[in-house]
Amino acid sequence: MKILIVPDSFKESLSATQAAHAMARAVQKVLPQASFTLLPFSDGGEGAFELLTQAQQGKTIVCNTQDPLGRAIRAPYFLFNDEKTAWIELSQASGLSLLSEPEKNPLKTNTYGTGIQILNALDRGAKKIILGLGGSATHDMGMGIFTALGGKLLDQNQQTIVPNGENLGAIYSLYDEWDSRVRSTPFVMACDVTNPLLGPSGAAAVYAPQKGANASMVDQLENNSAQLASRILATKGKEITTFPGGGAAGGTAAGLSPFLDAQCQSGFDLLAGFCGLEEKIKKADLILTGEGHLDQQSSYGKVVSKLIHYAQKEATPVWAYAGRITATAKQLKKMGLQKAFTITPDQMDFQTAKPLAADFLQKQVEHSLKNTI
Repeated sequence: MKILIVPDSFKESLSATQAAHAMARAVQKVLPQASFTLLPFSDGGEGAFELLTQAQQGKTIVCNTQDPLGRAIRAPYFLFNDEKTAWIELSQASGLSLLSEPEKNPLKTNTYGTGIQILNALDRGAKKIILGLGGSATHDMGMGIFTALGGKLLDQNQQTIVPNGENLGAIYSLYDEWDSRVRSTPFVMACDVTNPLLGPSGAAAVYAPQKGANASMVDQLENNSAQLASRILATKGKEITTFPGGGAAGGTAAGLSPFLDAQCQSGFDLLAGFCGLEEKIKKADLILTGEGHLDQQSSYGKVVSKLIHYAQKEATPVWAYAGRITATAKQLKKMGLQKAFTITPDQMDFQTAKPLAADFLQKQVEHSLKNTI
């Protein structure tokens, strides 16, 4: 039997690589004669360059930058072998995993550190930037990146505005006074979620609560985002509220698209091509995947749903494991999952379970394999 192990990260608990190894230990224990391939995956956000490194596509570069609250850190990005293309994960400098629970507040965080990484890649000679959107702690519509690249944000009194979710509604003028390198560099935004900027399935309503926002903060972010969208429409003549995926990374896709003229492409598809995913699926009898929370949002282009789409072409069964499952049986069936398992023990608090996720994942994979195969 050939098993392909392709998990996403279990946010704030396990990296995709850690999850893959926990699954592999279970397979070795229960099915010692089975062969398996590890392919810790990403949708273009967290974990992308781990996958690219494994596929021997280039090397990791670490540079000085800052975290979502402006504190000095060192963070990595990926430089391809030709040294002309850089893959920059927004999560590495602007990610939720960089903050403690009390620090999570999308009104205060920004993506400035990711902008610093982009400049570092340009300094190294990169001629193309792929920006992986996912795992952000921010809802600044990419205005941190905008200012790091040399842009200016001013209020009605022509005073400089600090880019963050709290200040989006106060932005009156936007000046993208970037150097020639930025203007001549093609940008690709790697993104698989389809959420728009605004509305009940938009960035604030769906993702801000995961970043520390309460109900009133969600409303504030929604209103501020709508106001900035109106200013961008007046300034650039481009409507940013409606296109699918505009809500990615706290509206970064929507906010930057009119200025960078950036193309949005499926991060999953880009990475699948780099690592030969389709060929690996053709050789597999069973696919094991997983993520931290399997919910109705999992069908909005996340790793699990994209993987199922690829697997269905070969009629290869997919089993998914998650810390929590709140998607209904009907939603899971619609996604195309053969089986879905929660790894958190009954009656255990989710926060208590997080540090033990690797053990729980391994045990659940063991249990499911023993009772099904």
